[in-house]
Amino acid sequence: MTMTLKAGAMIGFLTVAAGEARADLWIETFDAEAQQRWSYVQDGVMGGVSDGDLTFEEADGASFARLKGRVSTDNNGGFIQFRAGIRGGLPSETEALRLRVKGNGESYYVFVRTTDRKRPWHSYRASFTATEDWRIVDLDLASFTASHAELPQTFTPENITGIGFVAYGRDFDADLLVSDLGLVMAQ
Repeated sequence: MTMTLKAGAMIGFLTVAAGEARADLWIETFDAEAQQRWSYVQDGVMGGVSDGDLTFEEADGASFARLKGRVSTDNNGGFIQFRAGIRGGLPSETEALRLRVKGNGESYYVFVRTTDRKRPWHSYRASFTATEDWRIVDLDLASFTASHAELPQTFTPENITGIGFVAYGRDFDADLLVSDLGLVMAQ
């Protein structure tokens, strides 16, 4: 099932108004309907034993998604994630993804899927640290690295088909809160 972020109408406006440079454009605020756009996946689909869940919560007037659980590399595992599909890609002017995040001080990843992937597990990846206080993190698309040699080393925003927030690659307790997802546009 392909899910769509609520960016469609905003992205359409952005394309029409491309002459007006925007420093950022929030495309997901994890409101009451976020559970219809985002899904939880763990390594159990491949025999792994990581365990967690995705909840949608509200505190201090802000809505957010919360990924919480135990990542285990046992039995060839090593991830828990939540993800959403994107129809039609992102605008060509997109230079970075902007996140508003909070967490338990651990490193997490954003995985981007594109039309270039040849296998379900192929993605482009960038990491960030989720500190105990809310903070804005910008991830330049140029800083994302291919997960496999079969993928081209770079991608274009128009080819993005999905975005995932991932606790990955090592044994640890995950607790990641994401309140906003946005785009940083070329000026």
